[in-house]
Amino acid sequence: MWGSNSKGKGKMTKVDTLVGEGTRVAGDVTFSGGLHVDGTVCGNVIAEGSDSMALLVVGEHGRVEGEIRVPHVIISGAVSGDVRALESVELAPNAQVTGNIYYTRIEMAMGAEVNGQLIHVTEEKARTLPAPMEDDETSQIAGRIEKFHVVDR
Repeated sequence: MWGSNSKGKGKMTKVDTLVGEGTRVAGDVTFSGGLHVDGTVCGNVIAEGSDSMALLVVGEHGRVEGEIRVPHVIISGAVSGDVRALESVELAPNAQVTGNIYYTRIEMAMGAEVNGQLIHVTEEKARTLPAPMEDDETSQIAGRIEKFHVVDR
């Protein structure tokens, strides 16, 4: 189940890069091949555009605080942000996702936690999902939101 290619669509990518337990990466990570996170990534994790076999594994002790845009995603740890997978998402029993999951295929074990929406998209739609907001856009929106005041009547 976890990391196996039960659909018979080719060989899964080997892990080329490891963010070890106790390591904290601040900023966006762009990669090709395989990335295994046992530490913390504070930023978006994005597979290079041409790598349709890219694989992200968030280990039990791993944490990603940002959006994930990778074709194949396996989560055993925690993710705070949207997950956008063109191919497959696997959620292990200890997985905790706070954000929406956009998926073509999903496998979810009992005990996995999703605090957000599960949104099925076709492969064609998945490739045209809007890009994540840049920090400038986020700042502009946050600036506009600060101008609103809640009035209790």
